[in-house]
Amino acid sequence: MSNIKLFESKRIRSIWDDEAQRWLFAVVDVVAALSESQNPQVYWRVLKKRLLAEGNESVTNCNALKMTAPDGKQRLTDVADTEQIRPRVTATNGSKSGCAASPSATN
Repeated sequence: MSNIKLFESKRIRSIWDDEAQRWLFAVVDVVAALSESQNPQVYWRVLKKRLLAEGNESVTNCNALKMTAPDGKQRLTDVADTEQIRPRVTATNGSKSGCAASPSATN
């Protein structure tokens, strides 16, 4: 089951994981909703690289699933459940998240 969630009018792609009984959300969509980055894909790529270098396990445990992209094509995208997203949100800049860390190359 695939679904679109809205956060402050921003679309967040999601999919229900029957086996684990949890929702998985497209990380780049969450980044787009919480940051003010003009390019959330690049923002996430830079942030993910930084978090991996720091040994952040939430990024190591990140899964990729095919989801429908804005262009209508099925593309692999990083997904996470609410527990996995919580640490990422604290690393995301933007007035909506209230956090301070950000990859400066993406703003």
